[in-house]
Amino acid sequence: MSGIYIHIPFCKQACYYCDFHFSTSLKKKDQLISALAKELQLRKDEFKNSTVETIYFGGGTPSLLSIEELQFLIDTVHENYSVATSPEITLEANPDDLSEEKIVELSQSTINRLSIGIQSFFEKDLKLMNRAHNAEEAKKCLEIATQYFDNISLDLIYGIPNSKSKEWLDNIKTALSFGVPHISSYALTVEPKTALANFIDKGIIDDVDDEVAHQQFHQLIEQLEEAGFEHYELSNFAKPGYYSKNNSAYWLGKPYIGIGPSAHSFNGDQRAWNVKNNSVYIKKIEANQLPLEIETLSQNDKYNEFVMTGLRTSWGISLKTISSRFGDHYKDFLLNQAQFYITKHLLYIDNDSLKATKKGKFLTDGIASELFMLN
Repeated sequence: MSGIYIHIPFCKQACYYCDFHFSTSLKKKDQLISALAKELQLRKDEFKNSTVETIYFGGGTPSLLSIEELQFLIDTVHENYSVATSPEITLEANPDDLSEEKIVELSQSTINRLSIGIQSFFEKDLKLMNRAHNAEEAKKCLEIATQYFDNISLDLIYGIPNSKSKEWLDNIKTALSFGVPHISSYALTVEPKTALANFIDKGIIDDVDDEVAHQQFHQLIEQLEEAGFEHYELSNFAKPGYYSKNNSAYWLGKPYIGIGPSAHSFNGDQRAWNVKNNSVYIKKIEANQLPLEIETLSQNDKYNEFVMTGLRTSWGISLKTISSRFGDHYKDFLLNQAQFYITKHLLYIDNDSLKATKKGKFLTDGIASELFMLN
């Protein structure tokens, strides 16, 4: 199984917390779309022995593209790759782009999964984050989308400055009221050089409170598990049968190609990433050059990545796979490093896999770094 990620680097406006690559100018949109199609063609040999099972439009804001533009890129994948009979094709979308007409058109295309960036149902939160949509648009688009799409995921953000537990609980219950089968939820993170970081430094916005985020994370788990969701990855919850195939492939270390400026790729032995500049990207592709930087992974790199992604999931880090893929030395090292966290009831071993306890889940990324094999 392989996946293709297509990065659409355009947004109507900049969210204050975002550090992804994007542009608010659409002047080069047509050139960019042509370049995306050409990159797909130039890289087809990378998957000549693989079947593409997922196509994922991320960004940026992919829902800014027309149905015709999206379908053109999907058709280009089909023309150049071996594609599964029923691939999962996901479109990230913002509520303000999802008019009823757009939703109906999308439902008639080959796109079969929507990932909608709600973030919050409270107007004050949306304004604090500088989201392009309002609370009414968030609810309206879900009312319509759920009539036309079965497979919908929505995003929520917790740990927003000055957010109260009751408000967060209302956010979760509002999300559940629409009957969506998948919810992704992330703690608001203050990334360097973002507008949010600048506002916090100047005292315009209060800093995030890790303790509040921790409490809201556990509220989230409790509410969603009670509603029948499975917490299959640190930030992802799904009803049975609705795990994201695209995201699951990433956590399981399967290969993927990232198309577009700033997009990352992985083939098991190497990581690669495209240049973070739309103009440079277009110029290189038009000259039949791939604007890629490539890093060949050491054995330690591969082990560390396996540990980092595995610990975030409900299936954990398979000790058998560690032994077979990396050797018993790595397994012994892992168990030795993990012992402290096992005694603190943050990690446990279940069915020959190392997993995070409920208490340890919020601390997963920090714990994983302590399990890394350093060069």
